[in-house]
Amino acid sequence: MELQITWFILWGVLWAVYFMLDGFVMGAGILHNLIGKSDGDKRVMINTIGPIWEGNEVWLVTAGGVTFAAFPTTYALMFSYLYSALFILLCALIVRGVSYEFRSKEEHPLWRKGWDTAIMVGNFLPALLFGVAFGNIFEGLPMDAAGYHGSLLSLLNPYGLLTGLLFVSLFVVHGALYLTVKTTGQLSTRSQATADNLWPGLLVVAVAFLVYTNFATKLYDNYLAHPLLVVVPLLAVASLLAIRILSAKGKPLAAFAASSLTILMVVATAIVGLFPNLIPSSMDPASSLTLYNSSSSRYTLKIMLLVVGVFVPVIICYKIWVYRIFRAPVREEEVLADKQAY
Repeated sequence: MELQITWFILWGVLWAVYFMLDGFVMGAGILHNLIGKSDGDKRVMINTIGPIWEGNEVWLVTAGGVTFAAFPTTYALMFSYLYSALFILLCALIVRGVSYEFRSKEEHPLWRKGWDTAIMVGNFLPALLFGVAFGNIFEGLPMDAAGYHGSLLSLLNPYGLLTGLLFVSLFVVHGALYLTVKTTGQLSTRSQATADNLWPGLLVVAVAFLVYTNFATKLYDNYLAHPLLVVVPLLAVASLLAIRILSAKGKPLAAFAASSLTILMVVATAIVGLFPNLIPSSMDPASSLTLYNSSSSRYTLKIMLLVVGVFVPVIICYKIWVYRIFRAPVREEEVLADKQAY
């Protein structure tokens, strides 16, 4: 039982870290055409994330791998039930990666304009679809002993779409703050203003999500049963408010850190509320997939724990090294002078 709980915690941590890291990449991509007023601006924006976005995807692969290795039944049924949505998500992620690499290969305005649109769409769709998918998981999928009774359209329900909007809102503010730190001059100023202008909308969406969650899900049951757990959502609220306070004080790096903590705590709040479920059923609670009825054998969990114990610290050290190497803001003159730049 302890191993299953440990793996559930690791599963939640990996998803939270992925959304924190790839969140600012998706947010910057969504804002690509809004903040970037010139070709130089857009190239600078791409080069702020160019050296790191692929490394961030390692956390997505790791989170998916953990789901496969530790909870194979959940992995199998999730990819079966949500196949269409996950296929669209995969296509969008492919388009995003290709657009970063191809945009600057040709100087024709139509070529670059087309890839600019692809960057925006390739980042907006994953942000939205991740939110929709997790919103439906929070709410519970229509499944019983006979199987899944939903469809792609049924996933686009009000709560799922609201969760998708929450993810998009979190990520665009996160991305704008990242661009504030990683750019200079007017581009940095516009990024800061964009983050400030978008924050009130994020607050409204977050409040609506918290209220609607009470009626659409059972995520609050664990908090009512164990009041001390309320510290997790309280940290999410405090860090969300800290974004505005720190940004107003002219501390964009601290505001970005607060934004990172907000995403971590929002995901943690949902994971704590889900426990012990991985995919609850909205039709028959007995058909819910939990960490107990969908986990691998004890031997597999032990072996995988050793693997994770070795390789996750390596990944963390690698990411720290990469972020340290590319910690300086990106300047337009440097991008234009570097033939290897995006």
